[in-house]
Order: sequence, then C-alpha cells, then structure tokens
Amino acid sequence: MTDSKNIKLTSLSSKGGCGCKIGPADLAEVLRDLPAATPNSNLLVGLDTSDDAGVYRLNDNMALVQSVDFFTPIVDDPYSFGQVAAANAISDIYAMGGKPLTALNIVAFPISTLDKQILTDILRGAGDKLSEAGVTLIGGHSIDDNEPKFGLSVTGMVHPDKVRTNAGAKPGDKIILTKPIGVGISTTSIKRDLLTEEEITRVTNVMSTLNKTTAEVMENYHVHACTDVTGFGLLGHAFEMAKGSNVGLHIYKEKVPVLPRVRELAEAGAIPGGTKNNFAHLQGDVTFHNAIDQIDQYILCDAVTSGGLLISIADDEAEDLLSNLQKAGVEAAVIGEVTEDNPDHIDVS
Repeated sequence: MTDSKNIKLTSLSSKGGCGCKIGPADLAEVLRDLPAATPNSNLLVGLDTSDDAGVYRLNDNMALVQSVDFFTPIVDDPYSFGQVAAANAISDIYAMGGKPLTALNIVAFPISTLDKQILTDILRGAGDKLSEAGVTLIGGHSIDDNEPKFGLSVTGMVHPDKVRTNAGAKPGDKIILTKPIGVGISTTSIKRDLLTEEEITRVTNVMSTLNKTTAEVMENYHVHACTDVTGFGLLGHAFEMAKGSNVGLHIYKEKVPVLPRVRELAEAGAIPGGTKNNFAHLQGDVTFHNAIDQIDQYILCDAVTSGGLLISIADDEAEDLLSNLQKAGVEAAVIGEVTEDNPDHIDVS
C-alpha cells in the first residue's frame, strides 16, 4: 500500500481536473441523438444553452439550482485537491446567481492500494472549503476504483427573477474575467515536475479560491450574462455565451490575465489533451488575428479547472464593477466586448 507521504496524486491518472472532461465535440455527438427533455414550465434553465447548472422553480419566490462536478487529481497534495474540487463544484451555483446551500461528496478511490489517510485529507480539504462557502455537507457516495476521482453535487437557491445564465449578453457590453487562465498548462507542468513550489502554490491558490466574493459584488449590478470558465477553456465558454446570446464577442489577447510562465511551459510541450480538443472544436467559430500564434491560441483555449467567472455587463456599469471587484481582492480584468457583428462567433486580436 502506498502511503500519503510518497504518493504523487497526479501520476495516477492520464488527465487531471476539468481537463479530463469528455471533449465538447464528442459530447455533442453523444447528446445529439437523445430525445428532447419533457417540457416543464418550472424548468427555468436546462440543457438548451450548455449552462453551468440547472434551475427548477419551486414557487414564485424560490428556485433550486443544481450542479455536479468531479474529476481526477489536479494537484499532488490531497488536501489541496479536495479544496480545488469543492471550489470548482460550488462555482456553478455562483455563476447562476444562486446561493449554495448543500453538497454531496462523490468519491472513487483505490481503497486497498492507497493509504486511507489520502482520502481523509481530500475530504478534509473539501469540508474546509464548504465551510468557507457556508455550504452544509449532507452525505455522498463512494466506489472502489483504480483511478482516484473526487467531486461534489451542489444545490443552491435563487429567486426565479434573479437567475443568471450564459445567454443574455447584449451588444455594447464589456466582458470581464475574474481569474487568470493557463491552469491546464500549469497543472500539466506539475505532473512533469516543471513548476517550482512557489508556482505550484500560485496555481493551487487560483483554483481553490471561491467565486463567492465575485458573486457577492455582482449582486449590486445588472449583469446580463455570466458563466464560469472551466474545462472547455476561456474561448470555449465564451463561445457558449456568444451562441446562447446570438451575439459576437471580441476578445483582446493582451488584456486576458495569464498565470506566470504559461507560454514558456506551453512552448516546452506541456499542453494538455483537453486544451488541444478545445482548440480543434472551435475551428470555424473563432477568428484569430494574424499576430496571434499557435501557442497563444492554445493558451486561450486552455482547459481550466475552477476558473473565474466570465461576465457580460453594460458598458456604463463595467468600470464600477471592475473597480469594486479589484478592491475586494478579485483578479478581475476587462478582456473584451460584445458586438452585433458575426453572431455566434468570436474574434480575437
């Protein structure tokens, strides 16, 4: 049995974090032939726009927000893995404008070959992050599996009139991103021993930071659309926003915050398969300016785990929201704008 001090968690899986998602092209093919869901007037948000969570109205003042996320280890430290997984799962509720309330753990773990203390530490990390978010753990489910996986199903509440979706962006809006990208390339570099301890701490802190503060600051603004940036990358989730809103987006590469050394690491070959899948899936949906080379294109499509929120808000509110997010300690930046040109398309310059 491998003990907790000698294990490198990321070595136990071929992919890590949200990068182990089934790619968007494959997923679309799988779902394409399934029958449409039975119409239900209380289902406010379902499968139609690839949103972050489902929303079901209970009455005129209350709706359930439900989501689930789980994945293979994204960092080597078990406690940190638990924290990242919890922050990632809760993020979907924040993106929809909801208040997260309860959670269920989802565990797959090789109980006979790995030290049980590793699982204890994963669950402890998740529990501490749930406490920080004010979320109550009410149970879970576990299976014995050769490859460890962990995540949570989270339920929240929202007023039916205050639901945020990824489908309300309006021409003239500014686009704000609240965490740096490059997470997939950075965490792939952890598996390859290419990061310093300081760099590992930096990317881990980004992933384990809740989007709670961002959600609380946003409550004072008229946000038109919102989504969290995860496995399909910045441009993948931005495209879902453009398509759901029937608008075009213009993203300015130089304004997008990126973790340190990401380009250097990508040039060294630390580009995860999920990032390459995202890039391939977006061919025809994204136009890159000639000055943006292949490496930067991959970075903008990089598979993110527990990323920031992508916010579409009217121009006259954007700077005030940005200022207050930054004052609250959020690494936010205006990275683009919504256009009437080229609906369902992204231009990157």
